[in-house]
Amino acid sequence: MTHYQLVAHNKTKSVGIILGFVVFVVAAAYVIVQGLGYGLDLVGWAFILAGVTSFGSYYFSDKIILSLSNAREATRNEFFDFYTVTENICHSQKIPLPKLYIIDDSAMNAFATGRDPEHAVVCATTGLLNRLERSEIEGVIAHELSHIKNYDIRLMSIVTVLVGLLSLLADWVLRMTRWGGGRRDNRESGQIQIILFVAGLILALLSPIIAQLIKLAISRKREFLADAAGVAITKNPRGLIDALEKLGADREPLEVANKATAHLYITNPLKNIHGAVGLFANLFATHPPIDERIKALQSIA
Repeated sequence: MTHYQLVAHNKTKSVGIILGFVVFVVAAAYVIVQGLGYGLDLVGWAFILAGVTSFGSYYFSDKIILSLSNAREATRNEFFDFYTVTENICHSQKIPLPKLYIIDDSAMNAFATGRDPEHAVVCATTGLLNRLERSEIEGVIAHELSHIKNYDIRLMSIVTVLVGLLSLLADWVLRMTRWGGGRRDNRESGQIQIILFVAGLILALLSPIIAQLIKLAISRKREFLADAAGVAITKNPRGLIDALEKLGADREPLEVANKATAHLYITNPLKNIHGAVGLFANLFATHPPIDERIKALQSIA
């Protein structure tokens, strides 16, 4: 499989999951409000509130995350490889040079953020920059720039809005139903309405969890896509493979990372996946297993 075939394959999988997610959100929202006897206007209010709260986080994402991460701006003299590798890739891809930041931490990791290529940031830890070779840094930076080029931050912001929509909607409906709102008396309702009521109640309880799981699945697929797209840029799978092997061997958690920012990094910065096994380890993971990512890249090496 070539670099471009792998990119196309991962794009197709991502699109399939995203479309399935949208269908699920629409269907679940409809069944919840109709089944429990509320109007569709409730969906509109939930969407507006979820959108407004998420927009602020999206628009100021770079400033918020850099502040949470205690990051400082990188200089060309201090981090020459980081700076020049990013410059070279941006020049070859004809994309704006992002702002470069570093986190003073011996843990190895990196992330990209920003609402579009013109307002993007790439941040790496000093541990990563000090312990990787230049070709490996190139692989990591190409991966992060692929997230920017593919508008992954924007996509995940939209997904977050939809997850927030279902969570708010489910919470409101359950609270109002508990207080006596909605269609509580179904004695005069038909069998279909009773089925819708039960289905709406079940979805109100479970849909926020299901939506969160699908969000994590989308995040994992975007990591595979960024790996493949990054290699398509560098034409050097070995660089990213070697970097991922070193990142996988690093057991030190990144102190400034948290659950809200973990999905942004190239690998899980919390190092909290040990002890989880089987299906559940994959379902609740922000990133795909590193060995699976390496195996996919080795198919084109």
